[in-house]
Amino acid sequence: MEREQITGKIMLRAKNEQRSALTEAESKQILARYGIPVVEETVAFTPDDAVMAAEKFGYPVVLKGLGSKLAHKTERGLVYLNLLTREAVLAAAGAIGRSAGDDLEGYLVQRMMRGRREFVAGLFSDAQFGPVVMFGLGGIFTEALDDVVFRVAPVSEAQVEAMLDELRSVKLLGPFRGEGPINRKKIIDVILGLSQLAMDCPDIVEVDVNPLLADATGEITAVDALIILGKRNEIKLDRQPVNPKDISKIFAPRSIAYVGASGDIRKWGYRLLANTVAGGYAGEIYLVNPNNKDIAGRKVYKSLLDIPGKVDIAVVTIPASQVRDLIPIMKEKGIKYMLLISSGFAEAGGEGVQLEKDLVAMAENAGILIVGPNTMGLNNPHEKLFCAGSAAWPKPGSVALVAQSGNLGTQLIAFAEKENIGLRAFCGSGNEAMVTIEDFMGAFAVDELTKTVILYVESAKDGRRFLQEAERVSRKKPVVLLKGGRTEAGNTAAASHTGAMASNLRVFNAACRQAGIILARQPMDLLDLSAAFSSLPLPRGKRVALITLGGGWGVVATDQCAESGLEIPPLSLDIIRRIDEILPSYWNRGNPVDLVGELNFDIATKIIGMLAEWDGCDAIIHLGVVGVQSLLDNFGKSCIKLQPELQGILAQRRLDMNQLEGLYIEHTIRLMEKYHKPILGVRLLDGDGKQAVTDVAGSEFKAVAFPTPERAVNALAAMMRYGKWLKREGIQK
Repeated sequence: MEREQITGKIMLRAKNEQRSALTEAESKQILARYGIPVVEETVAFTPDDAVMAAEKFGYPVVLKGLGSKLAHKTERGLVYLNLLTREAVLAAAGAIGRSAGDDLEGYLVQRMMRGRREFVAGLFSDAQFGPVVMFGLGGIFTEALDDVVFRVAPVSEAQVEAMLDELRSVKLLGPFRGEGPINRKKIIDVILGLSQLAMDCPDIVEVDVNPLLADATGEITAVDALIILGKRNEIKLDRQPVNPKDISKIFAPRSIAYVGASGDIRKWGYRLLANTVAGGYAGEIYLVNPNNKDIAGRKVYKSLLDIPGKVDIAVVTIPASQVRDLIPIMKEKGIKYMLLISSGFAEAGGEGVQLEKDLVAMAENAGILIVGPNTMGLNNPHEKLFCAGSAAWPKPGSVALVAQSGNLGTQLIAFAEKENIGLRAFCGSGNEAMVTIEDFMGAFAVDELTKTVILYVESAKDGRRFLQEAERVSRKKPVVLLKGGRTEAGNTAAASHTGAMASNLRVFNAACRQAGIILARQPMDLLDLSAAFSSLPLPRGKRVALITLGGGWGVVATDQCAESGLEIPPLSLDIIRRIDEILPSYWNRGNPVDLVGELNFDIATKIIGMLAEWDGCDAIIHLGVVGVQSLLDNFGKSCIKLQPELQGILAQRRLDMNQLEGLYIEHTIRLMEKYHKPILGVRLLDGDGKQAVTDVAGSEFKAVAFPTPERAVNALAAMMRYGKWLKREGIQK
C-alpha cells in the first residue's frame, strides 16, 4: 500500500505541474519501491546544503543538477564525479548553476559508487505490443555497442532468465577480471520490478535506468534514472476474435460458388476453378457470371440467388468496387463465408482503405465472415480442396501454413509438394480485414490434425493478442515464423503490401522468443523446419552425435553445431571399443564418427544403432550415408563410356543400392521409435529427385534428409531451442 501511495503522490504532483518527466530523485523514489536498488542520495537546495550532505556521506561524492527539465545531465555538464573536498563541491555547484540556469531546481548529492561493469535497464511503450522491458550493456557505450534485449511486459522469472542469456556480453554477468559474478537474482528483480511498474502505472511511457552499476562483489545499484509520463500509443481493435469453428468450416466447405468465374485462362476466375477441379474436390461447384452461359461445359448462373442448392462459401474475384453489392445477396442466400481474392482495397491505399472499411462494416452487419481481401486463396489437402492460385497439390499432413504474402505462400506449398511435406491447410491471409493471423493461430491451436504451424508475417494487427495466441499454440505444438520487413526498405515494402505498419523488428522478435516461436531467417527455413518438426521427435538436450562418410563434412558440421548452441560430446570408451570391431584401425575414434569412405550400409546401420542407444547424445546427424547412389550413378556413366557391356551390371547394382538405402532409412525410423531421438540425414549429392521427407508405413516418424549440413544443423538447433523453451515454461520435464 505504501508503494502505491508514494507512487501516486509523486505522479499526481507531476501531472498538476503539467510535467512530462519526473526528476531523478522522484524517479528513484518510485523505482526503489519496485525492488530496484538505488544509490544513497540527498536532495539539496543550496550549495551549502550540498556540502552538508556530502560531509554526512563522507567523501568522495557525486553532485548533479536536479530539475524536471534536466533529462540529459551529462551532455549539459551537470554531473561531477569523485568530489573529494568541500571546495570541490562548492565549485561544482557553481558550475552546475551556471550551466542549468533557470532549469535548476536543486542539487542531488550521492555517495560515490565504483564499478567497472555498467548495465542499462528500462521500459518503453511499443505501438504494437504495449509496455516492453529492456536490459543490456549500459553506460556511455549503450548506443555504440547496442547489446540490449527485450521482453513484452508482464514477464515471468523464467522469461527474464532467458532474456539475460540472449545478451552477447552475457559473460560480463559472471566473474570478471578479479571481480565477483553479478548478483543475477538482483538483476532479475530489477526487470520484474520494471514489468510490475509498467502494469501498475499506465501513465508511465518510459523508464531509463542507466547506468546500473555493478561493484567488485557483483552487487548492482542504479546511480541514474529517469521516468517519462505520457499516453501509451497501443493498438486496440474492437473486433472480436473469430470462432475457430468458423475457420474450420471455411477450410471444409461442402459447396463453393465462384463469383466472377471466367473462361479466360488468364484470369483468376478460371485459375482457381481449374486448380480446384484438378485437385479432386468432391463438393458441389457453382459458377456465377452474368455474362456467361457455360464455362468448360459447366452451367453458369447469373446470380448467387439463381443457384438451386446451398452454398457454404463464395470465392470472389470480381472488381473491388462491385464486392459490396454482393453482401445483401449473400445474406439473402444464406452464405456466411467469403474468400475474397480481389485486390484494390487497403493495400492499394487512397480510396481502397475506406472501401475495405465499408465492406467490413456491411459484412459484420450481415453476419458474413470475409477471408482477405487480396488473398491468393486456401488449400485443405484432407478435403482435396485446392482453391489457390498455385497449381500445386501437396499431400495431406500435419503442417498448417498461413502467409501474409500470397505469392510466398503459394511458392511454399509448391515446395512442400516437391519435398513430400504433408499439409494440414494453407491460407493466404491477405489484408486480414476480418480474419487475422491471430485468428488462424487460435483455430490451429485446437485443431487435432495440426501438429506444426508455419507463418509468414509482415505485421501483427493486434500485438498483444498475437503474443497471447502464439504462446497458447506453442504450448501444444511448434510455431515457426518468418518475419518480412526486417530492414528499413523491407518495412516500407511490407506496409505497402499489406496495408499495415510493420512492428519494430527487435521487439517483434523478442515477443516471438517470449512466446516460444521458432524464428526462421529465410523462406527455405520454413520448409526445413516444417519437415523436421512434423517428422522427428524433439531432442531432450543439445548433445549431438555425428556420422560422416568423410572427414571434411564432419569438421564443417561440428563448427556449425558449436555456432548454433549444440554440443558434440566425446564418444564413450565403450562406443569406441565397439566401433573398433567394425571400422578399419585408422578411423578417428571420436565424434564425429568418420566412416573413412566405407560405402557400406551394414556398417552405417550398426554404428547409428550404437549411437541411438548411447545415453551420451540427444540427437544424431548422419552425413553422406544417403544419396550415395547419385555419386555412383555419375561414376557409372564413366564406366559405361569405357566398357558399355557393364550397363546391365551397374543397373542391377543401382537397384541393390536403392534397396539397401531404403532399409537403412527404415532402420533410422525404427531407432527414433525406440529411443525418441531425432535422426537427421544430409544427402551426399542432392540428385536423383530425392525428397526431404521419406514416409515409412505404420510409423509416426519420418526420415528427413537435407542437401547441406548447415540446413540439417539449423533444423536441429531450432528443435533444441523449442524443447528448451518447453522445459523453461514447465511444459515438459
